[in-house]
Amino acid sequence: MSLFNNLVVKNLVVKNLVVKMTIATTVLLSSAAAYADFNHSSWDALLDKHVVMTNAGKASVVDYAGMQADKSKLASYLSATSKVTQAEFNRWNKDEQLAFLINVYNAGTVELVLTEYPNIKSIKDIGSVLSSPWKQNFIPLLGKTRSLDDIEHNLIRGSKRYNDPRIHFAVNCASIGCPALQDDAFTGKRLDKQLEQVTSKFLADSSRNRLKGNMLEVSPIFKWYKEDFTMGWRGTNDVAGFLGRYSQALAMNSAQVKALEQGKIKVSYTNYNWRLNKK
Repeated sequence: MSLFNNLVVKNLVVKNLVVKMTIATTVLLSSAAAYADFNHSSWDALLDKHVVMTNAGKASVVDYAGMQADKSKLASYLSATSKVTQAEFNRWNKDEQLAFLINVYNAGTVELVLTEYPNIKSIKDIGSVLSSPWKQNFIPLLGKTRSLDDIEHNLIRGSKRYNDPRIHFAVNCASIGCPALQDDAFTGKRLDKQLEQVTSKFLADSSRNRLKGNMLEVSPIFKWYKEDFTMGWRGTNDVAGFLGRYSQALAMNSAQVKALEQGKIKVSYTNYNWRLNKK
C-alpha cells in the first residue's frame, strides 16, 4: 500500500474514532441530565430541623412554629422550584419528576398551614365551604399557579405517567390521619426505596391499619383512591392484592394473605383524624 493510501486509511480511522467519541459523550451528557437531581437540599434541611418522627418512624409531628421562623427558607425553596420550566422537567426521568412533584406538594402544604398557624386546629379550617384548602391556587409550578389538588390529581395521578399507588403514603396533608411527613426530602435516585419505606411504615401503624379476626381495618385512603390500586402496579390489580404485598408490615401470615385475596377476610376502613400534625 502506498504512503498516500496509508494516510487516507489512518485519516478515516481517526475521523471514525472522533465521531464515536462525540456520540458517546452526547449520550453520557444526556443520561446525566436525565438523572440530575434538582437540588432539594434546602427543603431537606427544613425537614430535618422541624419534623420529628414518632412511633418508630410510623408517624411524625411538625414544629410549625419553627417552620414559621424559617419561612423565608421555605419561600426560597418554592421560588427555586417555580423556576423549573416544563421543558427542563420533561428532560428528567420519571423518578426525578415524581420526587420533585412530591416535594413541592409537601412544601406547599406546609406553606399553606403557615398562612393561618397557630389559629387552626386542622388544615380543613383554611378556606371556606366553596374553596377547600386543596383547591386554592397559590403554588407557581411549571408555568402555572397551581393548587395542591392540581399537583396531586392532575400532574401526579391524572398524568398516568407514574402509575404508582405508593404516592399516597408520600404526599402529606398535614393531618394526624395522613401518612407521616418524612424528615428528609425525596430524590430521584432513592425514590423507589423511599416509597417502599413510607408505605411499609404507614401500614405497620396499628392505629390506622390492623387485622382483627376476619376483618382487615385500613385507612380510608384505600377507599378514596381505590382505582389507583387497580392499575396493575407490579402485578397488583386491587386493594387486597396491594395489601398482600405488605403482609409483613400488616403482621399477616401467608394463610391470612390467601384468605384476604379470596375475600374471606373483609376490608373495612378506619376513621381519619384531620387534626393538625403539630408538635
